[in-house]
Amino acid sequence: MNDLISYMKKTLGECECGAVHFPLTVEKIAIGEHAVENEMPAFIKASFKSVAIVCDETTGRIAGERLASLLQETAEVSLVKLEANAAGDVTADERTLVKALIDAPVDADALIAAGAGTIHDIVRFCAYQRSIPFISVPTAPSVDGFTSAGAPLILNGTKQTIQTSAPVALFADIELLRNAPQNMIAAGFGDMLGKITSLADWEISRSLADEPYCPTASAITRKALDQCLSRIDDIAAKSREGIEKLMESLIVSGLVMLMLDHSRPASGGEHHLSHYLEMKALENNRRQILHGAKVGCASIMLADVYRSLKDRDFGDEHVAKTVRSVYEKLPGGEEMAEWMRKVGGPVSFADLDVDEPLLMEAMARAHNLRDRYTGLAIMNQYGLLPDAGQHVKHERG
Repeated sequence: MNDLISYMKKTLGECECGAVHFPLTVEKIAIGEHAVENEMPAFIKASFKSVAIVCDETTGRIAGERLASLLQETAEVSLVKLEANAAGDVTADERTLVKALIDAPVDADALIAAGAGTIHDIVRFCAYQRSIPFISVPTAPSVDGFTSAGAPLILNGTKQTIQTSAPVALFADIELLRNAPQNMIAAGFGDMLGKITSLADWEISRSLADEPYCPTASAITRKALDQCLSRIDDIAAKSREGIEKLMESLIVSGLVMLMLDHSRPASGGEHHLSHYLEMKALENNRRQILHGAKVGCASIMLADVYRSLKDRDFGDEHVAKTVRSVYEKLPGGEEMAEWMRKVGGPVSFADLDVDEPLLMEAMARAHNLRDRYTGLAIMNQYGLLPDAGQHVKHERG
């Protein structure tokens, strides 16, 4: 996976599954030590006269200001710092989106996202609205959406994914990523761990809801997941190789979504639960939990819940056979929890202070957020939701 663009073009671009695959629009991906200093100025100089760097207070301090200094001799540079809400979070809601659009100079040729997932969602939406490109500079290997076109936004209090544009380039400085807080690295691992249940849910939707499916995209995503699982100790130690492999896996997952123009291989019931809990936190003016932390905990819980469905009577042999063949292959939740413990992440919603009533509410309602057929949808359709107190809980250790 050293040359990710060539890898994706060859592997998915030549797929003949019959599903629609879109051309890869990302022009450059640079991952390594000093990738920003060594490669970004030349890329900017060749294409842009004026750029706006978008960050928040924290990412401005660790990357935005440094970028502005680095690029000031190659282009006109402005710095846009996004403000936190009353709960202390920068969120991709209407207030922040409008503020970012207003503060970014109208003559900017491109926007640069200096931050993690939320900053990227805001910037990709604003760049799309301005009809200008954007460039990704991740400050933590925390999500798989850096190279995707989907922007999960909070609109009218509801989490909605708007298709916009992918970055034209990504520059990932390994030393910057290694210095990210451990909980953000664990969040990135949790986002990848979520592929265990999302890929299973994609198989379910293929068989039971006739949703579009690409075996090549599934295999690529699975390979990226396996790369992470094989490097757990290196990721936990924040070694150069471990963080590079984690970042590569996250980028590949995003590129798969980009070429399919949907997030099906990377987002299933575990993401629906995460999005629902995010919406409730905003509604109650509570601090947000990292997306990947929620996804990881949801995937750990759902692995056991999904596995419990394999012996249930659905009154339909095709449904029962499909559920059994797909979900019996899932690893146990305790094994997944042990993987998460190694990288220092939370392993249950109790670790995240999500109480049982809210979790039960999410289990009953989160499947309505997207028109996708998942294990969550199956449980609600057939009245098979676990009773309160029966959710599998794992000790953080």
